[in-house]
Amino acid sequence: MNRRDCLALLGTLAAWPASAPAQQPTTPRRLGVLSVTSADDVIGQTRLVEALTALGWKERDNLRVDWRSGAGDRARLAQLADELIALKPDVLLALGTPSVEELRRRTTTIPIVFSVVTDPVSQGFVENLAHPGGNITGFTDYDGPLAGKWLEMLTQVTPKLSRVYVVYNPATAPFAPLMLRTLQEAAQMLHVTVEPAPVHDVASLATLASHRDGGFLVLPDFFTMANRAPLLAAIAESRLPSVFWSRAFVDEGGLMSYSTDSAEQLRRAAGYIDRILKGALPADLPVQNPTKFELAINLKAAKAIGVTLSPGLLAIANEVIE
Repeated sequence: MNRRDCLALLGTLAAWPASAPAQQPTTPRRLGVLSVTSADDVIGQTRLVEALTALGWKERDNLRVDWRSGAGDRARLAQLADELIALKPDVLLALGTPSVEELRRRTTTIPIVFSVVTDPVSQGFVENLAHPGGNITGFTDYDGPLAGKWLEMLTQVTPKLSRVYVVYNPATAPFAPLMLRTLQEAAQMLHVTVEPAPVHDVASLATLASHRDGGFLVLPDFFTMANRAPLLAAIAESRLPSVFWSRAFVDEGGLMSYSTDSAEQLRRAAGYIDRILKGALPADLPVQNPTKFELAINLKAAKAIGVTLSPGLLAIANEVIE
């Protein structure tokens, strides 16, 4: 190459735009959420997004969240599970036992984080709490012994109860037999009779109003959460005391609840989602039990049905609604 050709080549190279290593746009990661109840109940969509944002995952930036809500309908939940699996998410969040059941039937490879789930070992979701194994891990809400605590709370009502009706929907609370066994054992020591009161649809909730003795213990169940208005109406008509698994019932007129902190549950679940998106395996993340419970009592509801609660119970309440 002669001098003239060399100078021409150098001039051509100098004319090319300078190129620095450019970061290629990345595809947002994908989170699929399957909730038994609506997005605004118990653990809401906004709370989830806020918890993930605090960990650096922002919608329409590096994360896409696909939320599906069954509104307490088990058949609908199965259809929504199919939809989510078809989207091929990087990780799934299952809110409620039926959500875990539907998703685990459809995938053994996509990581699943659960929340608001009762006794995942007995239900076969994980091998054990410390080493869950497989593709599923998460956060429990209640266990069998806690059911005894709810029953004990009802015995602190005056006049003293001799019978307690246990309300649940078998389709959305498949763990109910586990809790019923615990309740039967606790009932012997507390000298009360426990009677299952299964409900299968909204119409059957109205039949609860026909009970005129005893009290109601409503098990963790997203069907009752999704249909709490007719449930509370039936219980109010019966004029019997009641204890619930979620504070939402007490805020809307129920007598009392002893429940986990749903905001804390969501924050912890978001932490596991973050770790899995960064490469952690569900099998290596231990299932965790709740760390905080709240007792709420509605004195207005107590007055309406003519019952009084023990001073000891009122003293330990986190909140008393006058």
